[in-house]
Amino acid sequence: MSISPAVNAWFRENGRDLPWRRPGFPAWGTLVSEIMLQQTPVVRVVPRLEQWLERWPTPPDLAASPASDAVRAWERLGYPRRALALHAAAVAITDRHGGVVPEDVPSLLALPGVGDYTARAVAVFAYGHRHPVVDTNVRRVLARAVEGVAEPWAPRATRDLPLMESQLPADDEEARVTNAGVMELGALVCTARAPLCDSCPLLEQCAWVAAGRPAHVGPRLRVQPRFEGSDRQVRGLIMAELRASDIPVTSAEIERVWTDAAQRDRALAGLIRDGLATGSPDEGYTLPD
Repeated sequence: MSISPAVNAWFRENGRDLPWRRPGFPAWGTLVSEIMLQQTPVVRVVPRLEQWLERWPTPPDLAASPASDAVRAWERLGYPRRALALHAAAVAITDRHGGVVPEDVPSLLALPGVGDYTARAVAVFAYGHRHPVVDTNVRRVLARAVEGVAEPWAPRATRDLPLMESQLPADDEEARVTNAGVMELGALVCTARAPLCDSCPLLEQCAWVAAGRPAHVGPRLRVQPRFEGSDRQVRGLIMAELRASDIPVTSAEIERVWTDAAQRDRALAGLIRDGLATGSPDEGYTLPD
């Protein structure tokens, strides 16, 4: 039995009112939101998304601005390489597609910074095409409700996509709702640490519940390393200095952001390698042009 009917009914009653779910939300906004949502909570994305689309409502608007503006506007969303990728995608959309976000998965995959999940999400949620869309929340719901295990497996398209495909209705619109609904169910109810099984619309058909909610066996998915004291934190501190300055930031100023010289130098070298910073000890450092 497909989980779709119960999920769709639940989602229509309980789905959050998010900007990218509202009628008429542009495909460009969907693409921006999906990239912002990678490893960043919804509550932090919504205000930044609204500011971003007010400033750059179309891909050509962003393409006409320097990449450094995109990095500055990204502020503290984390993983600022996504800002560079989004700027590069805007340039590609402007040059190759007349400023209109493409709607087919192959064309979306050809854009810088767009992977399989994002391409499918834009095709489904912006254009209404029928594709399975699978993220961590979806894998968790499928693992429990369909496969009867406590935790999801590592991402694997050859397993994930056919399994989600098997749960989608034939109707394009209902399939779109199922994709969104399973994600929402995993985010709000079928959570990783404390699933709210008694409130779940799939309680009566969940294979994991029927099996007695067995504990997880086997390897666990990799946990995000601690942020405090990490290279990521040092990169963020250096990026904050670069974003706050319209002139090159000197080596002495960068030295003040972190006392561990080896870690600081490693973080700075990584930013330069990733294209997020440019410069030298003699000239100082800036965001990319």
